[in-house]
Amino acid sequence: MDSAEKAMREVMPRNRPCRVRRTGSHDVKLYSQHLTCYFPQHGAGRKHERLIALQPWQQEIVEAHPWEFLRGLIHSDGCRITNWATRTVNGVVRRHEYPRYFFTNTSTDIIALLTSTLDAVGVRWKTSVPRPTGQVNVSIARKASVALMDAHIGPKY
Repeated sequence: MDSAEKAMREVMPRNRPCRVRRTGSHDVKLYSQHLTCYFPQHGAGRKHERLIALQPWQQEIVEAHPWEFLRGLIHSDGCRITNWATRTVNGVVRRHEYPRYFFTNTSTDIIALLTSTLDAVGVRWKTSVPRPTGQVNVSIARKASVALMDAHIGPKY
């Protein structure tokens, strides 16, 4: 049982989560009329077109467990990759590889929740210029910040 399924069972013991197999992943789902009590941000329409703000009780949880919050965000809309760049040194083209985290989202509110939590745990980040689709990339590439993320986030399964 993974951490998402375990959390669902602890929070809603009367509702059983189910797994839906997808190519390269599993979706863990739970159905309840009470989910909006736990996630008041849920609502009609696109999430990037409505306010996404944490309730005070949710903010307290994030402040107490910032790495778990970041893990959920990265595992849902982010990734860890090996990035590379080339540089010419004394006429020789050299390839340099390094690990990097990316997070992509269209909601400026969600981007703000991510980046403020990254700031709180001491992870340095940068954003890209928004794409024509409105998506923003948050990049974590500094060695110390990637190491910190690796120590707390863990791989996506």
